[in-house]
Amino acid sequence: MTVEFSPFLPWTVLAIMAVAAAVISAYAIWRGVRGAWVRSLAALALLAALVNPLLLQEDRDQLSTIVPVVVDRSQSQQTPERIKMTDEALAALKDRLSRFPNIEARYVDSTEPEDTDAPSTRLFSTLSTAVADVPPARIGGAIFLTDGEVHDVPAANQSLGFDAPIHGLITGKANEFDRRIEVIRAPRFGIVGEEQQLVMRVIDDGPSPGGTATVTAKLNGNEIATLQATPGQDTPFSFKVPRGGNNVLEFSVAELPGEVTAANNRAVHLIEGIRENLRVLLVSGEPHSGERAWRNLLKSDASVDLVHFTILRPPEKQDGTPINELSLIAFPTRELFVDKINDFDLIIFDRYQHRGVLPILYYDYIAQYVQNGGALLIAAGPEHAGQDSIALTPLSTVLPAAPTGQMIEKAFYPRLSEEGRKHPVTRGLDGSGDEPPHWGRWFRSVDVEQPQGQTVMVGADNHPLLVLNRAGQGRVAMLLSDQGWLWARGFEGGGPHVSLYRRIAHWLMKEPALEEEALTARAAGRTLEITRQTIGGDPGNATIRSPSGKTETVQLSPSEPGLYRAEKRMDEIGLFEITNGDLSTLVHVGAVDAPEFKAMISTPDAMKPVADRTKGLVTRVADARGSVTVPPILPVRGPVRIADDDRMTIRMTDETVLKGINTLPLFAGFAGVSVLLFAFAAMWWREGR
Repeated sequence: MTVEFSPFLPWTVLAIMAVAAAVISAYAIWRGVRGAWVRSLAALALLAALVNPLLLQEDRDQLSTIVPVVVDRSQSQQTPERIKMTDEALAALKDRLSRFPNIEARYVDSTEPEDTDAPSTRLFSTLSTAVADVPPARIGGAIFLTDGEVHDVPAANQSLGFDAPIHGLITGKANEFDRRIEVIRAPRFGIVGEEQQLVMRVIDDGPSPGGTATVTAKLNGNEIATLQATPGQDTPFSFKVPRGGNNVLEFSVAELPGEVTAANNRAVHLIEGIRENLRVLLVSGEPHSGERAWRNLLKSDASVDLVHFTILRPPEKQDGTPINELSLIAFPTRELFVDKINDFDLIIFDRYQHRGVLPILYYDYIAQYVQNGGALLIAAGPEHAGQDSIALTPLSTVLPAAPTGQMIEKAFYPRLSEEGRKHPVTRGLDGSGDEPPHWGRWFRSVDVEQPQGQTVMVGADNHPLLVLNRAGQGRVAMLLSDQGWLWARGFEGGGPHVSLYRRIAHWLMKEPALEEEALTARAAGRTLEITRQTIGGDPGNATIRSPSGKTETVQLSPSEPGLYRAEKRMDEIGLFEITNGDLSTLVHVGAVDAPEFKAMISTPDAMKPVADRTKGLVTRVADARGSVTVPPILPVRGPVRIADDDRMTIRMTDETVLKGINTLPLFAGFAGVSVLLFAFAAMWWREGR
């Protein structure tokens, strides 16, 4: 209780009155005036009534003690065993805390931030957010339910913002073991065909079983090596980049019985293949209007080393010119087509016919070159329909179309076939979307029998114009007209000859972006983008396998002819496998070196320093048999001075909240009137004597 004053007059007036009363009373007592003391007491009572003293009594309620419970739901906690432990421990903890009416528990799940590519377990950041609206004096402690892999534990000199114990309830089992693999050093770019070096490492977290680990290496989905690695030591690995563009190198280590998770048993590295210089052999059968179109295109590309020969005069024409004057450089047929044929990335026969310049056996060498992975382009003219056609040589074994011996002499617009609208070589060529196509006409083509492979462009009366086919490990393209130069010269507006020729050449050299059947995936932040390229029908749904082992299907929606896409935001971070039919691909979502995957075994070591500093408790929730229990709660008043090894201490708050104030005027009502009447009555009585 407290006493306050609520005067009826200003304090200045009351002070003057009090001084006057004191002076008069003192003078009267000094002079011995009869009844001076009685009069002084009456004046004092009157002044006390004017001051109006009040007796105040506050009505307060005890505030609850806030105990935040932070539940770790990060990716390292998503194994089936840890999910079960976490849920059971959380239920037991809720039951224990509910027995204390003055404890208000705040349960909050901590997940990885969605706006980061390098996920980590940040429980103390979650704690700060959970108690941002709570005065520090009301916080009685904090309880973390986690596997112990916490990446934002405050340092010894960092303040928590409150003075209360920090407790850690650790999921998982003691002496856990986990094996993982990491790519330590690797090039981002590599020259096609040249040897590259990288360093990987197999890491055993926890008690290692010892021995060596078997690592399987795959490149673009094809197994290329199996090697033995000693855990904890760097393991070098050499490989050759097989193609230009994106190449996916995958390392996987066999899963061991009893390890925490197999989600980190695989690692991928992306390497961009760069062709140092494309070596192209262009052989022109005779000078013609379209010869320069091919030469100019190839010479304009600085990455192409072009070797070009033109047969200026066939052997049957004899005009008496000495042999040593027939050419500036002798045609090195044996050197080109026998000794160094495998050095070329692409061979182009431009209106070439068999006239004895090349021995018949050399065509067989060219066919073997294609079968073994080489690339061949036939740009055909009228000679291809004649009796000296190279289709009548051993080269016919790899050619996708045999000539009928007839030429189609008819003006036509080159058009994309149904397959051509889907094929990446011809899909979306400028002007192809109009009817007729928005480009110039051609006037002749070679008539062929039903071709093998894909006919992606057609000429007059839907006869094949551009045919693409695979032969063994190599590829062959046949352009059945020699009038592409009309586009280069701008005839009737020209056409996309540069795009068409370049795409044909890159498809022949196995550019990944031009594969007609391909499944690719890329990650943009946490968004997974899947692309399916096909010249067939609807490929159906794609299946996504997440790092935790969960699988889900996504619908691939058509975006262009032959192109299907899907996008999905992923909750997890790590290595994902996407499959569709017989095709599969890997993609890593998020940073490869994210802290969340550096270690997956549970440990009390990370939280123990902050728990010791705040007199908290760190203990595992599961015993050796797997039974889940949580420690009892110990409420205490005042500061926590010692830690309890068996119980979680909670500092109970002394904070209260004011509900109201009861006011009692001391000189109001009958009590005040009685005092005043008694004082004045006593004064009158004394005067009456």
